[in-house]
Amino acid sequence: MIGVVALGGWYVLFAAYNRRRGAEALRWVQSACAGKGRIVESRWLTSSRLYARLQFPSRGFDNARVTMKFRPRALPVQWFLSRWHKQKETLTFEADLGGSPTFRLDVVRHRWCAHSRGVTTRQKNERQWDIYEPGPIVLTTRTHWKEDSTPELNTLMTVRQQDVLQVRFRPESPQFSATIALDALDDPRTAAGFLTTLRELAAGASAHRQ
Repeated sequence: MIGVVALGGWYVLFAAYNRRRGAEALRWVQSACAGKGRIVESRWLTSSRLYARLQFPSRGFDNARVTMKFRPRALPVQWFLSRWHKQKETLTFEADLGGSPTFRLDVVRHRWCAHSRGVTTRQKNERQWDIYEPGPIVLTTRTHWKEDSTPELNTLMTVRQQDVLQVRFRPESPQFSATIALDALDDPRTAAGFLTTLRELAAGASAHRQ
């Protein structure tokens, strides 16, 4: 009986915490859309997933929405596993572009890679590391690849310079999606530039259709 009460209290406490986090994140989104769009609906899908529908006056984005994924703090086992796997809290923006892209593209931020040379005789407690920063790598199913300033490469470079974790283009709805770490929006400059980044990414796909 005590365990049930404890779990119930845990759920109520941390579900309320996630709701406060969600309200704060919605304010970030509304601030980023100031003068260019607005939130018209929001609802919780689960205790850790918040959905919001956006409306923009221009035709740049249709059926726009964001889904925020928080740590499942209200569920102790899932919360522990998310921390164990170091899962990030994220915001994913999805929309249609008013015209179907003619290509499929998934871009994920690259990470630093390194390998150890092993333990040396003079430094038994330290390892020597060779650090490499790989350039952009494109995996394509195209038979012929055009070595020019394609939307794919433009997207790669835009993502590389921003705090975007993943970008996806596809012909079916949602035609465009981008994921960013929620804690990146704590920075006012990043929050203010988030929508601009999305527009730059979408503009590349629009240019490819012309």
